[in-house]
Amino acid sequence: MQHVEFFDNAHFDFRYHRKKAKRSIADFIEFFWETDFDGLWKQYPAGFSDALFPNIGYTYLVNLGTPFVMQLGDEKHDIRSDGFLPRHKNMICHHSKGNRIFGIKFRISPVVFERKVNFFDYREFIYPLAYLIEREMLARLKSAPSFEKRVELVTGHYERIIDNNRGGLRHVDVVIDTLKQFQQSGYDLPVEQVAEEYGISPRTLQRYFEATTSVSAKQAFQLLRIRKAVEDLSSDPASFDSSRYGYYDHSHFYKHLRAFLYNPYLEMKQPHLRLLRPLSV
Repeated sequence: MQHVEFFDNAHFDFRYHRKKAKRSIADFIEFFWETDFDGLWKQYPAGFSDALFPNIGYTYLVNLGTPFVMQLGDEKHDIRSDGFLPRHKNMICHHSKGNRIFGIKFRISPVVFERKVNFFDYREFIYPLAYLIEREMLARLKSAPSFEKRVELVTGHYERIIDNNRGGLRHVDVVIDTLKQFQQSGYDLPVEQVAEEYGISPRTLQRYFEATTSVSAKQAFQLLRIRKAVEDLSSDPASFDSSRYGYYDHSHFYKHLRAFLYNPYLEMKQPHLRLLRPLSV
């Protein structure tokens, strides 16, 4: 059995704990999540998988249970401990009884204030977390009695780092401001215009984005735009208008939609096929 993002909403809404980050850290962290699968194993004794489409940023995975399998493209990784997951690729997580995972979904990790990290170097595989989060913090997260307590611990930890360093790195400030500007612009913001506003070259802006988010500004913009469009299309197709997301016309959007949804490892079901059919213009 496979559950797919944007389509199997009941599973992702009710079988995961999820909490948005506080405003004080929201420029860096989007949300926290934790699996809640105890009631599913009788229904799926052989296990199941959850499939997610590409996104910006990355996730810190804290393993609170037994090993699980994470698939990026056609590569499968046995995750026995904790890991850093780049989110710009299609992802399928294969779950079995005993799995429990706590996740921190980052736009930009505040670790950039404390260590010289270029996240473009962490984009191809799933890496250990040892270099990116303190061992003591991991131990506290694993021993915490609940999801709510884990969120409280992580929030306080990163609030202190951000408060002590806010404004300390120009490339971080530029990326944060650019992401906000892009979403406020209606998902139509030329990279060249952004670079000019900050008095830097497009290539420098690309390096800023790669170092903090692991992808270029253009790729980040495309991912944010198509994810928002697919979310709105799947929830309310009757009122969907591709021009609201900066697409030139419907064929431009449809081409991007097909590329985004394509994954040879997805179990294509009727809801997916409905979106893959062209809407009448």
